[in-house]
Amino acid sequence: MRVVLLSIAAIVPPAAWAGPPFLTDDPEPTGTGHWEVYGPFMEAEGRGSLLEGATGVELNYGGAPGLQLTIELPASYVRNSGDWQWGAGDIAVSAKYRFYHDPDADVSIAVFPGISLPTGSNGMGAGEFTAFLPVWAQKNMGEWSVFGGGGYAINPGAGNRNYLTGGIAVTRSYGERLLVGVEADRQGADTAGGSGSTSLGLGAIYDFEGPLRLLGSAGPTYDDAGGSVGFHAFIALGLDF
Repeated sequence: MRVVLLSIAAIVPPAAWAGPPFLTDDPEPTGTGHWEVYGPFMEAEGRGSLLEGATGVELNYGGAPGLQLTIELPASYVRNSGDWQWGAGDIAVSAKYRFYHDPDADVSIAVFPGISLPTGSNGMGAGEFTAFLPVWAQKNMGEWSVFGGGGYAINPGAGNRNYLTGGIAVTRSYGERLLVGVEADRQGADTAGGSGSTSLGLGAIYDFEGPLRLLGSAGPTYDDAGGSVGFHAFIALGLDF
């Protein structure tokens, strides 16, 4: 779900393969034989007069015990000084495998490798196959949960470089319907001569009666090189069946 125009792509961390609504992901897979659908979703990130993001749908399927298969189908956009540009985004496919789960300690660990395909149009894609190779872990403690991890992003293309990214989130459940959390996310420089950045965020999930829920998050992003503070935001409907 990255819009890769080189002058804009380094503004804030990409949100691909994130655990909705957080930038940070968790190791919990979709239940075997079940679907989780996030859509329509809308994400945005930017700084000053530059804005980029995507809208679309994310499909998650529990293909086997401990295994989640994911595909993201975005349409991407960029606004630069008031001028808007739209196009198809890069389709992302990934597979989450939880290889460790201790039900007594309520601890889980998973890998979640994925690739994005060069399917973007109108300048809205990387023009290359990219990949992300993370490991995620989680510890539940009653109403509280701590999850996070990180991985290595493979980011080919002229002027680009591979980088490390990761984060941590803490959430608390309030009754059966509301979950609120905070997170911190760190990304290394993804372009030659670029700088890393740190994002903070506040997120929430509200479950309605039935299979529908509302997810949202937002927060600031601070570039290591200084300058104005950026932002990131995400909102989506979720459906489980």
